[in-house]
Amino acid sequence: MTTTEAFLGRLDAVFDSARPAAVAISGGVDSMTLAFVAHLRLGADLTMFHAASAAVPVSATERVRDYAARHGWDLRVIDAGEFRDERYLANPSNRCFFCKSNLYGALSSLSKAQLFSGTNMDDLGDWRPGLKAAEANSVRHPFVEAGMSKADVRAMAAAHGLNDLAELPSAPCLSSRIETALRIEPQVLRAVDQVEMLVRRELSPNTVRCRVRQTAVVVELDETTLSRLSDAAQVELARKIADVFDGPRPIHFQAYVRGSAFLREQSA
Repeated sequence: MTTTEAFLGRLDAVFDSARPAAVAISGGVDSMTLAFVAHLRLGADLTMFHAASAAVPVSATERVRDYAARHGWDLRVIDAGEFRDERYLANPSNRCFFCKSNLYGALSSLSKAQLFSGTNMDDLGDWRPGLKAAEANSVRHPFVEAGMSKADVRAMAAAHGLNDLAELPSAPCLSSRIETALRIEPQVLRAVDQVEMLVRRELSPNTVRCRVRQTAVVVELDETTLSRLSDAAQVELARKIADVFDGPRPIHFQAYVRGSAFLREQSA
């Protein structure tokens, strides 16, 4: 028995203990892989929920809809209501708590099924206020219950032929790009999404984050991509990025460091 098969056996035990069930799908590798394997086991006993908003990349919502159509998922796309919550819009350091509280509260009002999230073991060591909201709403994390890391999730996706998911870069919600205490504005989030799509088209980076700061927009790139971006190319790309934000503002490029947004918040 392979490691992936052993993990799948553990997951099936979790799924069987929670019929009917529902999966909150963001469009990332974790929740998408969870939805796929849960559907294999639970079939009609499983509902997928995707909260579409300005904080979710357009590509993520398209991915969810595409998978649902191809694999026969019972998908419901909802508005979780976080943009009507001033606590979320104020963008405190625990913003994710309010976002997830709105999400899980909305889902609880729509379904009495056991709710699953795609949280994995690696997430438990990060600053994740959203996990507090999950606990308060009795959300279960099958990958955690099965003892699976992010690498294990990617391996499971690959084992099922879901190579697009297995190789999908991590992409936290777009609100995580906005510096703490700067108000969350839908039009700014849409600009962030457009900039990241623009950079992907032009540079094909391994990683890109467009972060909105008090004084500038900072585009973080993996070091390999950043090293091949000439000064002239930076000037031209900065001009295009400023156009997306509908006005001149300082645009900086720097190397991506995992957790840099959290570290900046902690040092503020």
